[in-house]
Amino acid sequence: METSSAISIGTCLKEHQKIYKEWFNIADSDGDGRVSGNDATKFFAMSKLSRQELKQVWAVADSKRQGFLGLTEFITAMKLVTLAQEGHEITSDLLKGSVDMKTVELPVLEGLENVVVSKQKASKAYAVDEDNVVTQPQAVTAKAPWFKSKAIIKPQVNVVTIVDGLKRLYAEKLKPLEVTYRFNDFASPVLTNSDFDAKPMVMLLGQYSTGKTTFIKHLLGCEYPGAHIGPEPTTDRFVVAMSGPDERTIPGNTMAVQADMPFNGLTSFGGAFLSKFECSQMPHPLLDQITLVDTPGVLSGEKQRMQRSYDFTGVISWFASKCDMILLLFDPHKLDISDEFKRVITSLRGNEDKIRVVLNKADQVDTQQLMRVYGALMWSLGKVLNTPEVVRVYIGSFNDKPINEAVVGPIGKELFEKEQNDLITDLMTIPKKACDRKINEFVKRARAAKINAYIMSHLKKEMPAMMGKSKAQQRLMDNLQQEFEKVQQEYHLPAGDFPSVEHFREVLGGYNIDKFEKLKPKMIQAVDDMLGYDIPDLLKKFRNPYE
Repeated sequence: METSSAISIGTCLKEHQKIYKEWFNIADSDGDGRVSGNDATKFFAMSKLSRQELKQVWAVADSKRQGFLGLTEFITAMKLVTLAQEGHEITSDLLKGSVDMKTVELPVLEGLENVVVSKQKASKAYAVDEDNVVTQPQAVTAKAPWFKSKAIIKPQVNVVTIVDGLKRLYAEKLKPLEVTYRFNDFASPVLTNSDFDAKPMVMLLGQYSTGKTTFIKHLLGCEYPGAHIGPEPTTDRFVVAMSGPDERTIPGNTMAVQADMPFNGLTSFGGAFLSKFECSQMPHPLLDQITLVDTPGVLSGEKQRMQRSYDFTGVISWFASKCDMILLLFDPHKLDISDEFKRVITSLRGNEDKIRVVLNKADQVDTQQLMRVYGALMWSLGKVLNTPEVVRVYIGSFNDKPINEAVVGPIGKELFEKEQNDLITDLMTIPKKACDRKINEFVKRARAAKINAYIMSHLKKEMPAMMGKSKAQQRLMDNLQQEFEKVQQEYHLPAGDFPSVEHFREVLGGYNIDKFEKLKPKMIQAVDDMLGYDIPDLLKKFRNPYE
């Protein structure tokens, strides 16, 4: 009987999937595989739910804020509509197991039959012959239903997602400003399509043996290809754990030249770095959503910095600008922040909102010691992170072993479980926030490019027309802080948005200031218009259609 019941449920689910697919084709007016906000307002109206209920349905189904529903999100929305019709309050918790979504029945849609008939009639308006020439149809047989017909002419859609819109704005308005004023040399390489399309990234930083690789193993439930765990410094390279069809490692030089990978900018750090960089691919549901970046353990002493054959802090800074979250891992027995670790944390400037601190292996000390360790950690971080806000610190033991209750006691065990769940929840929400993060980083980059243009044009203006150019350039480089202040006062810019004086001076030494471009107001105005009008319009176009 149980087998018969299971077969019956499976058959029912397949029928539902088939019906959902047909409904999706009905709702997708453009035939581009996406149900837009306008499509949804028309189709979902047949459910007779209130606007507020439909607003919640859209918000939960479009959790990634793409501004449209694919087939998977559409099916989720339809099931939420059914639950709303049954009286359930629509929240994201419904998708977390409070209701068995597989067994949800089809929703009631009034007037759907009329929509099907009108769509079938519309599909007969044109026919496409074998040579792709549009002609008037002669006859359409009953065996070819409208949703399988080639008769529908699909319009060209210029902007179908927020990310596509950002790509267009970057190419048309921001990139010309960056190239003209060498922003790519002084701050960040030119963005490519792969940078916009890349999955969210999480980078792990910490001194050796603080559990970075073990943390990744804990998240994945297995080791990634090439991983090695030990008490000594084992990870001597940057390893990117990504989703792939099979388990394998890809060398850094190969990764850096692949157009579909977001690592082209790493070529600027040279072959010495690329030989210490690799990708570890494996099929995994978590890696389908986010990419994890494992880093070499930071050691203490000046000797360690001198022995690195590449710009370690520069690489960290590059990854920090691309990442959606940065985890700083500490060990209760390694709370000291070495000189190199301090430089690493300082290189994260401008990305403070992404930083989370993890006090790992915390079950190695009892409750009284843990309180002292926590206080010492906060004191150490306060001297390095120059922010008035208190950074979020997660306490736990992120490995496959059970929490050592004999040391921490039952209260400590409960605390660790709550903290670990909070961190996992924080990580799991990253894909949903990815679109917002891309917009945030894009706007941040646009403002930085504007300031760079103001600085370059100001330095150009300070150069003499004929004689003494060499001395003038040296004077400007020596007094770069004062020149930054002049630019800040002239254009009323916030001081916190300016680049590091030391880094800017170091890069500036390889250029002839006299060759820089004068200020081009039209380029600046184009970026201002983009920030003031284009991006808000883009967000408005893809917002919740029921707001």
